Amino acid sequence: MIQERPAGSRTRSALLLADISGYTGFLQGVADAHRALVIEADEPPRAYAMMSTLLDVIITTLEPRFRLVKLEGDAVFATAPDAPGSVRGADALDCLRACHASFVERLVDAGSIWSCQCDSCSRVGSLDLKFVLHHGDVMVQRIAGSEELLGPDVNTVHRLLKNHVRELLGARPYALITDAALEALAIPDEGMTPITETYDQIPTIAAHVLPLE
Repeated sequence: MIQERPAGSRTRSALLLADISGYTGFLQGVADAHRALVIEADEPPRAYAMMSTLLDVIITTLEPRFRLVKLEGDAVFATAPDAPGSVRGADALDCLRACHASFVERLVDAGSIWSCQCDSCSRVGSLDLKFVLHHGDVMVQRIAGSEELLGPDVNTVHRLLKNHVRELLGARPYALITDAALEALAIPDEGMTPITETYDQIPTIAAHVLPLE
């Protein structure tokens, strides 16, 4: 007999993805260049530990304004449910800017002590950080003992990682903020560029892009 799954709870929430650009290519390059070290060594290459440190600094800087939901490979998925005192306005932008600044600072520190200068490892400086911020309805559901966030708006923020911002701004770090998030969180749009993104089976998404330098 199949047991009925416990009912979930619904909430309104800010949904944030912080994604490390170049992560996959960098680690694959390190693996190819140091294949014997990756396979045979008792400890992984220092590049792997450095990437873990970068993810850790992202999470630490976003807290407590945003709560970690899960790590998704090269991305941090975090949320800020609507509640008194939750992140709003310019404070949301300050949080993203501070997170990017901490990320860059950690990259600079890594580059100053990086010992390997092979073509793959030297690409560490090409890593950067981008954000996608959305707001909407979220269903919180327990699945296999873990809390999962489900719903169309969760799907939307993930789909927005594939976008046309590079065609608009070039290869620059950025925060892509949907108009739904701008309105719900009362975020000022000064210095942002409007953009629309279209995906199959969902309405066109209006958003704004904030360059992060």
